[in-house]
Amino acid sequence: MQIPVIAPLHDAELAARLDHRINDKTKPLGSLGALERLARQIGLIQGTDQPVIARPAIVVCAGDHGVTQEGVSAYPQSVTWQMVENFLAGGAAINVFARQNDCALHIVDTGVNHDFGQRDGLLDCKIGPSTANFCAGPAMQREQCEAAMEAGMRFVDTLQADVLGFGEMGIGNTTAAAALMAALTGIAVQDCVGAGTGLDAQGVARKADAVSRALRLHAAAATPLDRLAALGGFEIAFMAGAMLRGAQKRLVLLVDGFIVTSALLVAAAMQPAVLDYCVFSHCSDEAGHRRMLDYLKARPLMQLDLRLGEGTGAALALPLLRAAVNFLAQMATFSSASVSEKNG
Repeated sequence: MQIPVIAPLHDAELAARLDHRINDKTKPLGSLGALERLARQIGLIQGTDQPVIARPAIVVCAGDHGVTQEGVSAYPQSVTWQMVENFLAGGAAINVFARQNDCALHIVDTGVNHDFGQRDGLLDCKIGPSTANFCAGPAMQREQCEAAMEAGMRFVDTLQADVLGFGEMGIGNTTAAAALMAALTGIAVQDCVGAGTGLDAQGVARKADAVSRALRLHAAAATPLDRLAALGGFEIAFMAGAMLRGAQKRLVLLVDGFIVTSALLVAAAMQPAVLDYCVFSHCSDEAGHRRMLDYLKARPLMQLDLRLGEGTGAALALPLLRAAVNFLAQMATFSSASVSEKNG
């Protein structure tokens, strides 16, 4: 598998032009805070001092996880395919938020334990019916992991978008995300594991025990790809591949919550410059996400206590991205005000 090579966003001349345009607006310096940083970042990603957000898209990746056999979720695995049906029917939260923000929505089956058949609106990238239980062996064979990543790259190659947001659905995926977090960051398991979809204290303890056993079992997994195969999920691998290709194609990558950020941990371990292209939509209420963001030195745009997934945080952040490029394009400048005074 060929890992996309990501170019860091180093363009001193363009950065200076963007800074001048931002600072020349009729406002005190720095007074638009995160929107100014966002306008600068989007401009650098797009390679212009006149960035636009015209074609946002969100991809929701669904996949099942064999680790649910360890009692790590409050819901049965069948909820995964039922929620995919809800996405296809347009009735989920992400459907509502994508519609209200004029955002294209793509639903991908990366490995759901259900036969959907051919369905309008569903992209079939199924690698298998579910990952294996990573407490008994690797979640994915290396070939499966690479196939899932390559599917994510191919998806981006077909995409017409300037912003790509990420969402996911998969019962058990917070366990996989916590395991990847612990393996890739070295943060203690108890600081990575949370309640997910609503576990009680005993359930969280079972989850932490499953993650600890998996880390011991797969201690020899040394590379990011090996760790992804041992501990991850088909949807996480798909997103990691899509993130790498998206950055290579200079898309703005809009990162959602805990599981999406675990995919980014993998992508960043492979190509650190991918982080230059990432906008972090929010800090999830899932335990561990704040520590993930701190590890990545990320500054999320919002704190809404969300923990739904689906890409909902990414969709809700889109108005902020639009506000950033719109103030840069439409707000008056001190230079233009001076010209008006002289002409008057």
